[in-house]
Amino acid sequence: MSQSRSFQKSTSYDFEQEVLSRFRYLVGILPEECGIYRETWNNSTVLCLNFEHCPYFLEIIKEKTDILMTEIERFSLATCILFRQGNQLKAWRQMGRIKN
Repeated sequence: MSQSRSFQKSTSYDFEQEVLSRFRYLVGILPEECGIYRETWNNSTVLCLNFEHCPYFLEIIKEKTDILMTEIERFSLATCILFRQGNQLKAWRQMGRIKN
């Protein structure tokens, strides 16, 4: 299949997964076990990082939030980042502040 035909068959989900994959690669600090996805909250889109399978990385990554936020802004991925451990919300950061 030609490249243009495969592009036509791509979905917005595929595009989002590619962007999230590039985001993960560029920040370089997220462990492979960390789940990454976007959610809609009210009128905003948030980026969720789920540390369910690697809870020992949660505090380490929270300390490096500035790196994440720089790339989130670069890709226009979200207005906020959520740190989860399974279904539990552990912390969140909106541009400029962090909440525990």
